[in-house]
Amino acid sequence: MIEIRIHGRGGQGNVVAAYILAGAAFNAGRYCQAFPAFGAERRGAPVVAFVRIHDSPIRRRSQVRSPDYLIVQDEHLLHDPTLTAGLKPGGGCLVNSNLSSEDLSEMYGVAMTALPAGQMSMAMMGRAVPNVPLLSAFLTLTELMPLDALKKAMGERFKGTVLEKNILLVDEAAQRVPAGAWKEISLARSA
Repeated sequence: MIEIRIHGRGGQGNVVAAYILAGAAFNAGRYCQAFPAFGAERRGAPVVAFVRIHDSPIRRRSQVRSPDYLIVQDEHLLHDPTLTAGLKPGGGCLVNSNLSSEDLSEMYGVAMTALPAGQMSMAMMGRAVPNVPLLSAFLTLTELMPLDALKKAMGERFKGTVLEKNILLVDEAAQRVPAGAWKEISLARSA
C-alpha cells in the first residue's frame, strides 16, 4: 500500500488534491482512500490530507502516520519539525518552492524535490493554487499511474477553461521533474 500525506494551508486546494489523486488512482483501476484532517477551519490555517492507494481493498481507516511520500504545498510549513515525522526511510518529499531541491534538502536534512508549483499556477491560472502541478510532478516522479488518469479525475471536478488550463499545468509540471526518479520507491512500497 502506498500512503501519502499532503500538507498545505486552507485555500490552497489541499483536500481537493487528495480527492483528485484518489480519483486518478480509481481511474487507473486501483483501490484508494482520501480524507482530510482539519484544525481551525479558516483560510490560511494548516491542513493535512491523506491518500492511500493499493491493488486490493483498503481496510485501514486511520490517519497516515508513516507516509511513503509527502507533498508540501507551502514550504513555510517545513519550519514545523514534526512535518517530516514518520516519513519512511527513502521516502519522497515534494515541496512547492522556488528554491532548488538541493538547497531545501540541505536546509531541512531530508531529501526533497522542489517545484515552483505556486508560481506556475499563478502564471497559468492567475491564482497561486499549487495542487495540480504538484500532483502531476508526483505522478511523474513515481510513475504510479499515467497522467491521463489524473487528467480524467480533473475532468470530473473541473470544466471549461479551468480544466483546459489545469491540463496545461499537468503537462508543464511533468516536464520539470525527472520521470521515474521515485519509481523504485513506489515499486518497493507496493510489493
